[in-house]
Amino acid sequence: MDLLQGMRVFARVVDCDGFTAAAQTLDLSAAQVSRLISDLETQLQARLLHRTTRRLRLTEAGERFLLRCRQILEQTDEAIAEARGAHLTPSGRLRVHSMHALGVLLTPLIASYNQRFPDVVFELSLSQRNPDPLEEGHDVVIAVGETLPDSQLVAQPIGRLYSVLCAAPGYLAERGVPQHPAELDQHRCLRMVEPLYEEAWLFHDAHGEHCVQPGQTFLTNVAESMVKAAEAGMGVCLLPFYTASGPLAAGSLQRVLPDYRLRERAIHAIYPSRHYLDAKVRTWIDFLRDELPALFAEHEQVLADPRHWAQ
Repeated sequence: MDLLQGMRVFARVVDCDGFTAAAQTLDLSAAQVSRLISDLETQLQARLLHRTTRRLRLTEAGERFLLRCRQILEQTDEAIAEARGAHLTPSGRLRVHSMHALGVLLTPLIASYNQRFPDVVFELSLSQRNPDPLEEGHDVVIAVGETLPDSQLVAQPIGRLYSVLCAAPGYLAERGVPQHPAELDQHRCLRMVEPLYEEAWLFHDAHGEHCVQPGQTFLTNVAESMVKAAEAGMGVCLLPFYTASGPLAAGSLQRVLPDYRLRERAIHAIYPSRHYLDAKVRTWIDFLRDELPALFAEHEQVLADPRHWAQ
């Protein structure tokens, strides 16, 4: 039998002080209620009620069981209400993973989202890889790349990522400003070593594709470290556009070859496929799709300003 149903019927019989009255509130017959109580006693191998023609009386075992029943039923009702409301009201812990630099960029958006939905607790983890949400327990993974996950996951596109070429003004004053990707062979090219960056730099313009092979002068897998190396005059580097905008605006770096575009990559919000999507996941993804373009546009304005280009 359904033990939880039996517990509910047992508690209602006690509250109504009889099978008939309980049956009326449960939309059951008195015979069905009596059979459910008998089945419950059989399953528990204990008598819960003393039955007479006039009234019911709890046994000692019934009194103890009733106390536990009420606790369990209360907790169960709370859990059901919470689960049913999870797709309506954002609350609870939201576990989000992102690539390091992109996650740092998203932090102000997290603060804005949290002002709108204060009952959501963010747990943001950052690394230089795209983990599997199912294996590692993330609610949402902000992933970069064109390869979409398997059918157990949903991938919502939320933006595009591209890189720009930068160098310190002092370095460019000393070594000269390249006017074509082929001239980068005469420069110290610093290399990002992480999945988003291939060994070769592929530049595109109206005349086709131009391939540059960076050297081994400096290698790192963290964009912020690459910024420091470039600011120190170590050479020319590629940076994600949102990482480059700050030092470009500050004048510590200048954009090189602004007429050439490197390959873009898609940014996806990836989450496990569910029939009933949790409200905190749904509202966070909707928030990203609404707010991220404006945030990207602020950075792209800096990149498009010729004042920050190397002349």
